[in-house]
Amino acid sequence: MTNTPSLTDRIKAEAREAGFDAVGITRAEVGAREQARLDAFVEAGQYGEMAWMAETLERRRDPKTLWPEARSVVVCAMNYGPDHNPLDELTHTDRGVIAAYARNRDYHDLVKKRLKRVARWMHAELDCQVKVFVDTAPVMEKPLAASAGVGWQGKHSNLVSREHGSWLFLGEIFTTLDLAPDAAETDHCGSCRRCLDVCPTDAFPSPYTLDARRCISYLTIEHKGQIPREFRAAMGNRIYGCDDCIAVCPWNKFAETAREAAFVAREDLTLPLLSELAELDDAGFRARFSGSPIKRTGRDRFVRNVLIALGNSGSADALASVAALLDDGSPLVRGAAAWAYLRLGGEPGDRPARETDPEVLSEWSYPASS
Repeated sequence: MTNTPSLTDRIKAEAREAGFDAVGITRAEVGAREQARLDAFVEAGQYGEMAWMAETLERRRDPKTLWPEARSVVVCAMNYGPDHNPLDELTHTDRGVIAAYARNRDYHDLVKKRLKRVARWMHAELDCQVKVFVDTAPVMEKPLAASAGVGWQGKHSNLVSREHGSWLFLGEIFTTLDLAPDAAETDHCGSCRRCLDVCPTDAFPSPYTLDARRCISYLTIEHKGQIPREFRAAMGNRIYGCDDCIAVCPWNKFAETAREAAFVAREDLTLPLLSELAELDDAGFRARFSGSPIKRTGRDRFVRNVLIALGNSGSADALASVAALLDDGSPLVRGAAAWAYLRLGGEPGDRPARETDPEVLSEWSYPASS
């Protein structure tokens, strides 16, 4: 072993100095149980349209396929805890709810910048090779974080920490150093199943198993087509992501509000008016969400989500905002507008006479309550 206790202490101190709230060290390997869970997830097709989950399966199962020389992984975490309970916002039906992690800057940029700072120090001071990864790479970061003692994977499959609850961004530094690993965190979920029971779309077939195809986060961010009808009403006013299973976790009682300014919610992304968001064209969308992770969904998918929320608002005042989009240039937007229009009491005969898109026309053929 090339490691001494003072060496790991130095690495962790440097990571905390860089702004990370939790740090742990593990070997560059993933356990058999976690590999089996990933295999089952892919085999069942629960990844939906995220084809890269299947395409990168082997690389995810074994970190050394990404970098054969890797011996250890330094897992770093940053707290993004909100200053409120996101569940309290679901009653504001005229306003949209954005997942807590997406209410300010894109965390990928900041986390990677901080990781690179630590990695450069390790390379210079410890004479080792390093590579950094955030969740855009095929890395099973939550199992690595659990084995590094940063937290454990809860029944909702997200990481849970006794110090930070479920509000953690993760990043990893792979290194050629052969470091002594920290003790893995044990599972402290016990008999609790709040995260499973709160899910509005029943996205958990069993504890520790997520079917992304039913998850509101997946549907509002990754899914490219019309939202399946069976999930639209359950979406409520959630327009980008969903925090329900995270927010309900009792371990959040120990969580603190994010201290990093880039993770403090912007005022204009906290319960924005749905009617205002519905008016966004492509240029307006790009301007409003510049630097935000929301920008990657594109205007059409985002407005689709806004229209579902408007349809769920039950407000006759929302009908004008919806009607204005019945003739939008995007079939995705027009289809969602048709559903929302009928749900709010609009008449089927009001559809634009020149509508020819089959998928949009199909939206007009369903009863308004569906």
